[in-house]
Amino acid sequence: MIYLKNKLEIEKLYHAGQIVKETLFMIEECIEPGITTFELDKKAEEFILSKNAIPGFKGLYGYPSTICISIDDEVVHGMPSDRKLIKGQIVSVDVGSIYEDFYGDHAKTFIVGDTSLEKQKLVKDTKECLIKGIEQVKVGNSIGDIGYAIQSYAESCGYGVVRELVGHGIGSNLHEEPQVPNFGSKGTGFKIQEGLCLAIEPMINLGTPDVYTKKDKWTVCTKDGLPSAHFEHSVAVVNNKVKVLTI
Repeated sequence: MIYLKNKLEIEKLYHAGQIVKETLFMIEECIEPGITTFELDKKAEEFILSKNAIPGFKGLYGYPSTICISIDDEVVHGMPSDRKLIKGQIVSVDVGSIYEDFYGDHAKTFIVGDTSLEKQKLVKDTKECLIKGIEQVKVGNSIGDIGYAIQSYAESCGYGVVRELVGHGIGSNLHEEPQVPNFGSKGTGFKIQEGLCLAIEPMINLGTPDVYTKKDKWTVCTKDGLPSAHFEHSVAVVNNKVKVLTI
């Protein structure tokens, strides 16, 4: 069932979204060679709690940490550990918050120091995929229009679009209907309406779209071992226009 939100609920989603936005700004300043992913996780948890919010991921489905932090060939759901970041890596950080029972959800891919032109382009183009997906969030459009825009741009650049993982509705639950694939056909799926709230999150691979899950049962990686990038914004349809809740 798809639940359309009222203005008060969207305000709470916006507040939660601003907290994760600020969390990633703080994390970006800390991304440097030598820092451990566990240290980044601790900083994120302390920051979210300082904003009178609750980490949105910790404990959800049994996940043990505040952020998901995925390096190079890890697509999503990488778990913080004592691993140190190394110059040249790209690092996706996904973070959630709960404010007055509503979720914020936001992800960015960062570059550790400097890296190859190939990785730089992957990060830039994946961010552009997200922008093109958000542009399709209009009353009268469909969920398929979002996926089509993302897929078309990504594949025109020669990338693989992950199929097994998708965006989602967001509200008092982190994952709500409808699912928001990063691929699809124009005019298909749920019609976008006033009050619809979504988390749009392209996961784009430098090579094949195929992925597998590590033995930790969380970390999703590319099958060919090539890098992947991930960006995510939470959005709402307000007054017939898209409002980005995490910007």
